[in-house]
Amino acid sequence: MKSTLRIAAAAGLMAAAACAAAQDYPTKPIRLISAWTPGGANDILARALGQVISQRFGQPVVIENRPGASGTIGTAHVAQSPADGYTITLGSMPSYSTAPSMFPDLRYDPIKDLVPIAFVAIVPNVLVVNPSLPVKSVPELLAYAKAHPGKLAFSSVGNGSSSHLGGELFKLMGHVDMTHVPYKGTAPALVDLVGGRVQLAFENMPALLPLINGGQLRALAVTSRSRSALLPQVPTVDEAGLKGYEIGAWYMMFAPAGTPRKVVDKLNEAVNAGLQQPDIRQRLKDLGAEIVGGTPEQAADFLKRDLARWTDVIKQAHIVFN
Repeated sequence: MKSTLRIAAAAGLMAAAACAAAQDYPTKPIRLISAWTPGGANDILARALGQVISQRFGQPVVIENRPGASGTIGTAHVAQSPADGYTITLGSMPSYSTAPSMFPDLRYDPIKDLVPIAFVAIVPNVLVVNPSLPVKSVPELLAYAKAHPGKLAFSSVGNGSSSHLGGELFKLMGHVDMTHVPYKGTAPALVDLVGGRVQLAFENMPALLPLINGGQLRALAVTSRSRSALLPQVPTVDEAGLKGYEIGAWYMMFAPAGTPRKVVDKLNEAVNAGLQQPDIRQRLKDLGAEIVGGTPEQAADFLKRDLARWTDVIKQAHIVFN
């Protein structure tokens, strides 16, 4: 009986200490992991949000880039970190919605090992073609692809990325055969696209805008559910004929599972407040992003649906990751 009482008392003290720590959070610098290379959309957003969190809490937020394996290296690091709110990450689609289908030996479960803090934004992709390709609309592209099965190649920034899955979804819904060519990043993919070594891409909007405006690439459609204010004359893929087509690169803040709810709530409030700041809103607007925000529960619900959706698409399309 005495032993049981001692254990109960110890557990009570630990719970009280954890509660007090959560109440005082944060008392030291926070690490915000970007699982992608510097300069990309994830890194840009992570740095912007890091400044907001730092200003709100009065503690430094250190951005740490841990790229590799479609974002899973950095994500695994966060999943295995102490659940105290001092190591968080800005996650995106490949590391969560497609990683379980890509990596049989994935070192984390995106649902069980991480907890969403807040849904930040969705950045649409743009379906673009090299101007040498004789198509000016989605119906013309579909007709050309059907007349030349297997002859068209689309680039992506890597297996499981939104630029990859955007092409696979297009193939599946349009009943066309195209070849996927993965690259190690946006820059080399766009070099080959502009050079004509691949003919089309479903790439994130920020990287494409200068090339579209300069005439080096032709925009056929945006992949979001509604038109983009940055390309108002360009229809959505849905409008152009593939009803129900939608994909975008989403960004969501995460912490390790088990992080105290009070800590998650404090971070959620900081992110949502940041998303209302004019400078942050303008930065997201410049990326063509749709600001989301909301509660941790809303973010978790989206994540579960997105994981189920892309697991199903990968199975239907018989996608094999090498």
